[in-house]
Amino acid sequence: MLAGLKIRYLISVVLLWMSLCSVSYAVNKIEGIRVWPAPENTRIVFDLKQKPDYSYFSLSGPQRLVIDFKNSQNTVLLNTLAAKDKRIKRFRTSESKKKGATRLVLELAKSYQLTVFPLAPAGQYGHRLVVDLHDKESKKRVVKAIGDKKRDIIIGIDAGHGGEDPGSIGGYGTHEKKVTLAIAKRLQNLINKQKGFKAVMTRTGDYYVHLNRRTQIARQSQVDFLISIHADAFRTPQPNGASVWVALHSRVESELSRWLVNREKNSELLGGGGGVIKNTADDNLAITLADMNKEHSLEMSLGLASDVISKLKKVTKMHKKTPQHASLAVLKASDIPSILVETGFISNHKEEKNLKTAAFQQKLAQAISNGVRQYFLQNPPKDSYLASVGFTRHKVSSGESLSLLAQRYRVSVGQLKSANNLTSNVVRIGQTLKIPRAD
Repeated sequence: MLAGLKIRYLISVVLLWMSLCSVSYAVNKIEGIRVWPAPENTRIVFDLKQKPDYSYFSLSGPQRLVIDFKNSQNTVLLNTLAAKDKRIKRFRTSESKKKGATRLVLELAKSYQLTVFPLAPAGQYGHRLVVDLHDKESKKRVVKAIGDKKRDIIIGIDAGHGGEDPGSIGGYGTHEKKVTLAIAKRLQNLINKQKGFKAVMTRTGDYYVHLNRRTQIARQSQVDFLISIHADAFRTPQPNGASVWVALHSRVESELSRWLVNREKNSELLGGGGGVIKNTADDNLAITLADMNKEHSLEMSLGLASDVISKLKKVTKMHKKTPQHASLAVLKASDIPSILVETGFISNHKEEKNLKTAAFQQKLAQAISNGVRQYFLQNPPKDSYLASVGFTRHKVSSGESLSLLAQRYRVSVGQLKSANNLTSNVVRIGQTLKIPRAD
C-alpha cells in the first residue's frame, strides 16, 4: 500500500514537472519593437525570444492591424513607439480570444498595402516578425526633358545598408549605414550645385531598402548613372584604402570580391524582405536586354569608375588602383550603368576614425563628384544641357597658363583640369586644351 502511494506520488511529480517544462517552453516573449519610417513605407520589427507563432487580420472604421502572438508575452512599453511615424497612430494591447496569446493592435492613419513575414536569426538579430505598411499611391517619375528644354544628367546615389541592416560595424562601434548616408547626402549636394546635373537618392534616411527596390527607384527616376556608396570591411583590421567596383556577370575571381558578395547576401538577411522572399526573380531588372546594351552599360561603368579613381587617389589611399569586378545585386541591372564605391575599410581602426569625420566625408564626396563631372564633360548624353554647352578648343601659346585661360574663358581652373584630365597646373606650348563653355 505504502509502495503504491509512493509510486503514484512520484508519477504525479513527474507529470507536474513535465507540464511546467511544457508551459515554460511554450511561452514566447516579445523583447523589442522597432519602427522604421521611410518615404514609401513603414517597417515594424518585433524581436522575439523564439520563432513567432502568429496570426493577423485587419479592421476598418477606424483602420487597424491586429496581430495575435500565440503563447507569448509582451515586455515592451508601447506608448511612445508611434511618436515619429505618420502611418501608425498608436500601439496598444487588446484581449485575444486565443488562450495565452498576446494581442497587439496597430491603429493606422489609413489603409495600406500589407506584408507580414517572419525572419530567422541573422547577425546580431534573433527571431523576428516583420510588418511592412506600403503606401498605395502611385510613385512620381522624374522627367528628363520637357519640350525642347535640354535636360539634366541624372545621377542616382545609393547609400548602402540602412534601418534593420547596419552594414559593417567598426571596432569603435561605427555603423556603415550612417557613414554611407552621410557621404551620399554630401555627394547629392555637390552634384545638385552643378548646372546640368541632378542627383536622386535611393534612401534619404535610416531605413532599409531592398536591393531590387534600389534598382527600381533608379529606373523610375530615369537615372543616367547609379553610384552605390559603401564602407568596406574584412575579417582582419589590416586592409585599408578605397576601391571602385563594376558589375561582373561571370564567376567571381578575387577573395575580396567573394567577401563583398557574401556581405551583400548577409545584409539582405539582416534587412529581410517579403518581396525578396516571395519573388526570387525580378522582371524589372531587364535581364533580357540586348548584349549591345549590356556592353554599352559596362563600357560607361568602366569609364566613370576610372575617372572616379583618378580623383579619389588624390584624397585617400586606394586599396585597388583599377576598377574591380564583382557580381553584386545593386550593379546587375544591365540597362543602368553603375559603380559601387567602397570609401575605405571600416574594419580598419584608422580609416574608421576618418570615415566618421565630416571633413573626410566631404573630401570623398568631392572626389566622386569631380570624377562624375569629368566623365560627363567628355561623354555628355546628346539631349543633355552639358552636350549643348560643349567645348571649344584652345592651343596653348607662349606665356599662357591655366589660370590665365580660366580667367579669359570665364571658367575655373578646376573645370579646365577636369575637362582635360590634368593632374597638375602645368601646360606646355602647343598643347590643345578642351575649354568648357561658361554657364
